Amino acid sequence: MASTTVDAAHAQPPVRPNLTSVGTIVWLSSELMFFAALFAIYFTHRSNNEALWAEQSELLNIPFSLTNTTVLVLSSVTCQLGVLRAERGQVGRTGSLLKVGQWGLREWFVLTFIMGSIFIAGQVYEYAELAMHEGLTLSSDPYGSVFYLATGFHGLHVTLGLFAFLLVLGRTFMTRRFTHQQATSAIVVSYYWHFVDVVWIALYLTIYIVQ
Repeated sequence: MASTTVDAAHAQPPVRPNLTSVGTIVWLSSELMFFAALFAIYFTHRSNNEALWAEQSELLNIPFSLTNTTVLVLSSVTCQLGVLRAERGQVGRTGSLLKVGQWGLREWFVLTFIMGSIFIAGQVYEYAELAMHEGLTLSSDPYGSVFYLATGFHGLHVTLGLFAFLLVLGRTFMTRRFTHQQATSAIVVSYYWHFVDVVWIALYLTIYIVQ
């Protein structure tokens, strides 16, 4: 008779997926559909106003926007470095502030917050330049409406991400012990931040490069 004994090493219960992470991924999928609708609006208006698009796209400051985009993309790197520290349970730095290799979750997330803030400040500056010196506003023409709608909603998402970083950082100072739940919060925020970065890359290529 065949033995029914099961090796203990293979009898472990299946690992359940983290519900918070799964919920975040599902929510981001709905956000992806929202941005897909914005892309559809952009391409529809561009196909109906090719002459206007060719004229107004010349107003964009490509070198400045590329620099601002680089800052946001690099912030995904610093964010992920913070997540790696969170997974190891390292909240703060273990040495001097100048020793970047010994930074913890807090230092990397603070740097990510600063870089995200620089991106938002750069976007506000760009809006001001276009509105005051080029006359491109939300109501000036279809190009202005779609440009501010697409980039503005993305900027709103980046701003919400900045608040999320503050919440994670605040929790690390309010509790005495860094828990698995806090590490999960850091990971979830990183999902969101990587998402807004990828969306911006697509927006940047669509609006600033493929004109």
